[in-house]
This record gives sequence, structure tokens and C-alpha cells, in this order.
Amino acid sequence: SHQTISVGPIALSLVTMARIRQGAVGAIAVALCAAQFASAFTFVSNGNSHAPFTTQLNVVSDETAKAAEAAERAKAVMEAEEMLSKAEAAGPGIKDNKLMDVGGRPFPLSMIVGQDSIKQALLLSAVNNRMGGVVISGGKGTAKSVMARALHQLLPPIEVIKNSPFNIDPEGEFGLDDFTKTDLENGGIPLAERDTEIIDAPFVQVPLNVMEDRLIGSADLEESVKTGKTVFSPGLLAKAHRGVLYVDDINLLDEETANILLNVVTEGEVLVEREGLSLRYPCKPLLIATFNPDEGELRDHLLDRISVSLSADAQPLELEQRVSAVDSVLNFAGSGKQGSADAETALAEAIENEDDLKTAIVFAREYIRDLKLAPSQTQYLCEEAIRAGCQGHRAEIFAVEVARAAAALEGRQVTSEDL
Repeated sequence: SHQTISVGPIALSLVTMARIRQGAVGAIAVALCAAQFASAFTFVSNGNSHAPFTTQLNVVSDETAKAAEAAERAKAVMEAEEMLSKAEAAGPGIKDNKLMDVGGRPFPLSMIVGQDSIKQALLLSAVNNRMGGVVISGGKGTAKSVMARALHQLLPPIEVIKNSPFNIDPEGEFGLDDFTKTDLENGGIPLAERDTEIIDAPFVQVPLNVMEDRLIGSADLEESVKTGKTVFSPGLLAKAHRGVLYVDDINLLDEETANILLNVVTEGEVLVEREGLSLRYPCKPLLIATFNPDEGELRDHLLDRISVSLSADAQPLELEQRVSAVDSVLNFAGSGKQGSADAETALAEAIENEDDLKTAIVFAREYIRDLKLAPSQTQYLCEEAIRAGCQGHRAEIFAVEVARAAAALEGRQVTSEDL
């Protein structure tokens, strides 16, 4: 005998959950739920085309058929449980912060025509992380974002604690997050004895519409429910530590996001106070910001925290330079063969130049540790700041850091040219 019941909404909800809850664990959990739900009933379509979500419950009286079906269902449930346990065993507790590799290579910095002052400023900021970053203004199509991505190609790889979502240095030189501090206080493995790995310096771009939880991180509700304890999901700032933090159209950021970036540049760390979480983690990236002055000026309180501000429109290109720039772009290919034999030669020279710059940056970062200005040189910079009517002391402080970076890149002491 058959009894007709309406179970369409239940079946529809299972399918919807499977589509919404993407990911291995979510899909397996829904499959497990469906398998267990199916263990109680056998569904048979009633053939009614006017009621697609109506099925008939077939009560089977044959004990042999019921036993076979129960065995199949039990097998499906066991397989789903095994897959679920494997997924849970691989769960990190903190969300993975690996960035997607989009393939190809950016346009080389040395192949960009003109903009020598901006390229020099970017190289100096790569040497000295105490400069506070570089902001580039200019109209559309002036290679602002191209130069930012080209500099990232020059940064040497960094050594981090293995599986650290905050890119923690094995010597703790750039600061420790609260998770690592707590682990060390509780008798955890010392930093010097932990496994390390070499990764590419991260490049993180902050979108204009970024939310606070995506920027600084927040509690992962799904993982927290599964584990029974609060699990923190790091944000973009955690990924950017010791790498490049690129902000395009920084003048268009909302006030809240701008204040967060301001605190990062000033303090070098991120404080998270939300959803029952209270923690700190280091964030000392190389900040590169760009904006179009036609769309609005940069806020003074942000500009005051960044050491170098240059305009890509300051030195317009001559006709021959514009022709050379166009040819370079048209014949360049991010991967594969270049557009011409001259482009192949130019790229080979650019790659060789990049290798030399990478080596120079590595040595300069070590050389700058013991590099100091003479008292007379510091006095000269202060006098210049007074003559220019600068408010506060950031002008001469940043000038000192820029001079140290320029000398370190050349592998010598600070001279009048650096000042």
C-alpha cells in the first residue's frame, strides 16, 4: 500500500544547502544528512507532472529488500563519515592565508620609461621598512599600479614559521602575534626550534569596498561551532605582513578603513576587538598607495604618515619616450614568447637587472642595521625642516630614514647627496 506525503520542501532545502555551503566539509555534511534522512524512507515518484515536488512514500513489506537497502545506506553513511573525518583532520583551526597565483609575470620595473624618481623611492622603501611607505599620484594610465606590482617582483623571499598565518619571522624580529606568545608562555616549542619555510613576499591589494572583518580578520563561525572554541580567521592585513600592501585610489577609501590603515602605518600592529575576540598581531608591510588627484585629494592625516609622496605627472614624457613606452607594452607578454626579437632582448636584460637588484636589496637590508647619520647631518635636516615650515617632527625623521636607505643601497656611509 502507498501513502502520499509532501516532502518537496525538505528535498529542496537539502539541494539548496549543498549549493550554498560550498567546500568539502559543507558538502560532505549535507551528503551525510541526506544519507541519514534517506535511511528512514524510500521515495518513489508518483508520476504527477503537475506536482513536481510531491512524492509517494512506499512502505516495503519485503524484509529481504529492506535489509539490502539498509546495508547500502549504511555503507553510504560510513563512506561519508570517513570523508568528513579526513576533512576535519586536515582543518588548520585558522583559515589558510595563501594567496592565489594568477600566473604570468608583471611588467619589469626597469622597462618602465621615465618616472626615475618614483622608481628610486620604491627601491628605497624596499630597503628600509621604517620609511612609512610611498604614495604616488597621477592621472589615468601613468603606470602607477604597474610600478607597484613591478616592485613586488624585486622583493626577496621571506623566511617564516611553518604554517604561520601571520608570516612570523623565526627570530621574532618583526613582532609576534598573541597566539604565538600564548603558546610560548605555556611551554611551547621555542621559535628557534620550530620548522620554517621560505615563501614569496606577499602582495595584498586592499579593495575600495573592503569590510572591517575582511581587513583585520574576524571569528570564523563555522569553525568555531565545529571545534567548540573561538577560531580566528586572519584578514588581509595579516597576509600583508612583511610584504607589500597596495592601496589603489586611497583617496576614495571610507573614513573607517582609512583610520585602520593609519593605525597600521603608525603602530605596526593590528588590534582586533570584536565578536568576543581580543588579540594583536604584527603588520609591518611596505605600503604603496596610488590615487588620481582629479578624483579627490588625499587626506592630510594619511599623507602625514607616509614618508614619500610623488607625482607621476611631474615630468611628462617626450615624444621618443612615449613611442618607446608604447612599443615596450605592445611587445611585452607576461608568459611565453615576446612580440619581437628586441622585446626578447629587453626582457632578458630586465630579468638580469632584477636579479642584481634583488641581491642589492638583501645586502642593503643588512647594511642599514648599523648605519647612522652624523650629528651634523641630522642638524642639517632639522634646519631644512624649519626653513620649509614643517609641522611636527615627521619630516626630518622620514628624511633621516630615506638618507639611510639611499646610502645602504649603495653600500656606503651617508653623504651630502643622500641628504
